[in-house]
Amino acid sequence: MRLAQEEWERKYLSPRATLSSASKGRQVPEEPCAIRTDFQRDRDRITHCKAFRRLKHKTQVFIAPEGDHYRTRLTHTLEVAQISRTVARALRLNEDLTEAIALGHDLGHTPFGHAGEDELNRIHPGGFRHNQQSLRVVDHLEKLNLTWEVRDGILHHSGPGMPQTLEGQIVRICDRVAYINHDIDDALRAGIITPADLPRHCIKVLGDTNSQRINAMVTALIANSQEGGISLGAEMAEILDCLRNFMFDNVYVGSSPKLEEGKAKHVINQVYHYFVDNPQELPEVYRQDDIRQGICDYIAGMTDRYVVAVYKRHFLPTPWQLL
Repeated sequence: MRLAQEEWERKYLSPRATLSSASKGRQVPEEPCAIRTDFQRDRDRITHCKAFRRLKHKTQVFIAPEGDHYRTRLTHTLEVAQISRTVARALRLNEDLTEAIALGHDLGHTPFGHAGEDELNRIHPGGFRHNQQSLRVVDHLEKLNLTWEVRDGILHHSGPGMPQTLEGQIVRICDRVAYINHDIDDALRAGIITPADLPRHCIKVLGDTNSQRINAMVTALIANSQEGGISLGAEMAEILDCLRNFMFDNVYVGSSPKLEEGKAKHVINQVYHYFVDNPQELPEVYRQDDIRQGICDYIAGMTDRYVVAVYKRHFLPTPWQLL
């Protein structure tokens, strides 16, 4: 079945596509699967790993919202994967590679979203970047032994440097398309902004609903990526930047739910330094020669609720009852 799938890729995918049979391989060579291509195998390894499951209890933007419909890091990941697959299919690129990169791109994200990332970056020697940590997760913590192409896409989905495959470039852009649009949707749901607040020239081009906005961006991405690299085109890229700036001015910085981020950073800071002072209390798997790296790995992998539980255990009195 794998051989038939590889032959299908050679026959039907675009000449620009990354073929699974032409992968640069894994850090540790393995016998190929009889059923799945290498990229399909990577996708499955990611979805079955513990770090992927923990994404369901990690903040996307809003910390500890009461409603059930706000995005988490897991639902964000699934939306990125869905949008990216749509684009890859339309361009006849490798959908399996695209999906694997999308599903793995945020595995290294901290509890409390970017607030947690910012605090770890501030206090951890050498800094902290979630894209680098995502690669560390798949390489060293989960030991998934993924292909070079998936690892490259995960590392370069944000930050400096571009993915070397067109499939990775799709995920890099669709990550932004996804989070800008679903963060707008969540901010509208929370009453932080109203539809009238959105930049009118952007809405005139994109449409009034979340689905219309995503569809307009995906359509532009496909139309502008028929030849050469992956691009939204100048007009749509400007609109996306405009919406991102709007979200920073009105939602990401200073809005009422974001005021909880100071508390979140305090929790991360206190837990980090507790383990610096008490390294013997780290789980054994995280006790390594570079103890601070072990602490960083441990905290970055925590869910929101788990890091709060650790904080309570070490910094708040334990309730007890007189008999």
